[in-house]
Amino acid sequence: MKIRFKVTSALLTTIRIDLRRPHPFAHERVGFIAAGLAAAHDELLILAREYRPVREDEYLPDPSVGAMMSAGAIRRARQWGMDDRVAIFHVHTHGGQGIPGFSGIDIRENGKFVPNFVSVAPHSVHGAIVLSDKSAFGQVWIDRTSPQPFIAKFSEVGMPLRSWSTI
Repeated sequence: MKIRFKVTSALLTTIRIDLRRPHPFAHERVGFIAAGLAAAHDELLILAREYRPVREDEYLPDPSVGAMMSAGAIRRARQWGMDDRVAIFHVHTHGGQGIPGFSGIDIRENGKFVPNFVSVAPHSVHGAIVLSDKSAFGQVWIDRTSPQPFIAKFSEVGMPLRSWSTI
């Protein structure tokens, strides 16, 4: 299955600005993107719609990670997915210019909480995305047991139109 992710330049700029804000104790910011889906043949198109940051009181002090979310933050995002029947993607940034990748901690933590989104909102796929200043990289959970494919292509819709392949 080929997976593509599209986001408007305006929404992507909003996300990047929010994720760059300093936090009193966390080393990075995190949030969630809601998206709609379109599927045909062997392609899945994910269309980013809205962004919601993790609230200030939903960060937990944990020096072993860049940012630790509370169970309440995850519960609120899962509820959003159920109520609005949308795909939910956890998002954070590593900065830099090239195509980013998930850290070992990202892989471990994504594997712990993203499958729970599939359990409570099985009508959609869910996933995680890491941004750089110029591109993105992401992974999708189709269900709790199948392999988690990577997003093959990202498109930033605006002037100019930008796209990049990640695999």
